[in-house]
Amino acid sequence: MADGHERAAVSKATATYAAKVEETKAAFLDWPSGRGLLRSRKWEAIEHLDRFLEQFERHAEARGTRVHWAADAAEARAIILEICRRHEVRRVVKSKSMVTEEIHLNAALERHGIQAVETDLGEYIAQLRGEPPYHIVTPVMHLTKEDIDGVFHKTLGTPLGATAEGLAGTARRVLREAYLTADLGVTGANFLVADTGMISITENEGNGRLTSALPRVHVAVAGIEKVIPRLEDLALFLPMLAVSGTGQPLTGYNTLLGGPRQPSEPDGPEEMHVVLLDNGRTRLLAEAETREALHCIRCGACLNACPIFKSVGGFSYGTTYQGPIGSVITPHFRGLHEWKHLSYASSLCGACSDVCPVHIDLHHHLLRNRRDAVAAGSASAFEWIAFRVWAGIMRSPAAYRFSARAGRVAQRFSRMLGIEGSLLDPARAWTARRAAPTLAPESFRDWWKRTRGGRP
Repeated sequence: MADGHERAAVSKATATYAAKVEETKAAFLDWPSGRGLLRSRKWEAIEHLDRFLEQFERHAEARGTRVHWAADAAEARAIILEICRRHEVRRVVKSKSMVTEEIHLNAALERHGIQAVETDLGEYIAQLRGEPPYHIVTPVMHLTKEDIDGVFHKTLGTPLGATAEGLAGTARRVLREAYLTADLGVTGANFLVADTGMISITENEGNGRLTSALPRVHVAVAGIEKVIPRLEDLALFLPMLAVSGTGQPLTGYNTLLGGPRQPSEPDGPEEMHVVLLDNGRTRLLAEAETREALHCIRCGACLNACPIFKSVGGFSYGTTYQGPIGSVITPHFRGLHEWKHLSYASSLCGACSDVCPVHIDLHHHLLRNRRDAVAAGSASAFEWIAFRVWAGIMRSPAAYRFSARAGRVAQRFSRMLGIEGSLLDPARAWTARRAAPTLAPESFRDWWKRTRGGRP
């Protein structure tokens, strides 16, 4: 929050997206009805997830694609590493994929001596910086052109002062070489089409097409919730995803991949694999109250609308999926006890729910996560005592007045002795990373009595 440069970059980017989204939404005859229809399609897919996934597998394998089922991140990595071992892979090119970030694929490949090259421009810049993606859709939202110019100068040796076109041209030259020498391409999948066994990839740079078509082996990794019932549903999903994510009527490249290269086809991989990842998704599916979080199409609209995300930034969440949707699903994917704090990173203003194209009631899910964390007994003894003391004080006017006076005195001495934020500070969980608000020297009640001469 103290980094004004980063906050300005994020604020500018989210404001630009918001303006473009509102402008493009106006082209729809009935945007609210579109949202309702999109929600119903995702509801159908998730409520019958087992049937649609089996249908997808059946049709995909009939087209020559190998379908693998991974219960968790470790199994997904093992499947991909085995494919790499069998084909003696030394270099992998990757298009943008949050699910490969979720399973930490790049690190696993590097440990086994396999170079992984991100080919999405934003992801490539993040990789050069040694950082994870900052945002679900816009990996380097927090950087300006001048920042990226500095990254390229430091890592690729380009002269400072390059234009945006010049920087993109440098990345193109470097990445084209990677495409031509890669043994295997890894992509995600925006949608898994059940009735055809095809995967749908949406992108703005064409790198997904090159990643899937040029190497001799293509591996697509997707969460099991990405399945949709029918090919015709894409006529709704593709524009709604584009509008909500970046304000475009339609994303630049929308590719349907139906298997490895056939004898009559001029290009494409010799082998195609799809890895279907669970990694906590069936746990979320089993909870009827929170199941709709699996409806998410990863457009990133909730991040762009969230005042918390715009204030603290993507890295503060410490997990793959940032913002409101990340705060909802991460405790289910990675454990409520360790990740319950994310559900408190919200003002509960409801802006995320308002912009979600699939009508996910995000701010209510954050409240449910908080409730479930308390019911599970995941609060520490200190939290348990602190909230009960706070509740008692808030119910008693006399206790409230006394605690306010005592708090002002305690804060004065704490700062005088340098205790605030130190190991001796009982509120260190808060003050270690942020300044405690200064208590007013006089309460409103006391000010009223002093200036108006009577009881408020």
